[in-house]
Amino acid sequence: MTEGPTTALMRKAYARWAPIYDLIYDKLTEPAARAAVNATVACGPRVLEAGVGTGLSLGYYPKTAEVYGVDLSEDMLKRAQEKVEKRGLTHVKSLQVMDVTHLAFADEMFDAVTAQFIITLVPDPEKALSEFARVLKPGGEIVLANHFGQPSGPIATLEEIAAPLAKAIGWSSSFKATRVEEWARSTGCMEVVELRSLFPAGFFKLMRIRKRA
Repeated sequence: MTEGPTTALMRKAYARWAPIYDLIYDKLTEPAARAAVNATVACGPRVLEAGVGTGLSLGYYPKTAEVYGVDLSEDMLKRAQEKVEKRGLTHVKSLQVMDVTHLAFADEMFDAVTAQFIITLVPDPEKALSEFARVLKPGGEIVLANHFGQPSGPIATLEEIAAPLAKAIGWSSSFKATRVEEWARSTGCMEVVELRSLFPAGFFKLMRIRKRA
C-alpha cells in the first residue's frame, strides 16, 4: 500500500516530536489518559490502543489486560518499546507500525479500542473510526480522550482566537464532538453512550461509543 503525502509528512513530524513528546505531554495528559484506560478495560481484557505513541499510558493498564498498540511513527514506537522492556509491562502483547485507517487486524478481535489525543489529527477520522468499529466485538466500546472544540458561546470564540497555538501543539478546536456523533449515527450500529469533561477544566473530553450487540 502506497502512503499519501499527508501520511508521509505526519511520519516526519512525529520523528521530530518523539525525543521531547513525554516532557511536554506527560503530566498534562495523564488524568485524561488514565480515565480512558479505566473505561477501556471495563469492557474486557483485550484492548487495541490506536496511536499509542511513546507509550505514556501503557503503564496505566492492569496486568490482567492484553494490550496491542499501533502507531504511524516507528520513532515513537521505539520509545514505547523501551518503556515496556524497562518496566516489565508484560500485559503489552505487541507494538506495531500501522496506519489507523488501515488496521491489519481481524474483524471483532478486541473488547475495546482506545484512541487518546489523536482522532483530530488523523487526515480521515471517519475512516479511522470505521476501522475501530470493524475490529471491535459487539457490545464493545471505542473510547476517545481528546480535546474537542466547543460548539458555540464565549469559550468557542476564545478557542478560535487561540487556534494557531492549539494547532502548533497538536490540537484542533475546529474539530467538534458532533462530528464523531454524526459518524456514529451514520453507521447504524454505533452509539455514543458518554461524553464528559476531564482535567484540566474540561479541556479534554472522554467519549465512549458502544457497538450494539
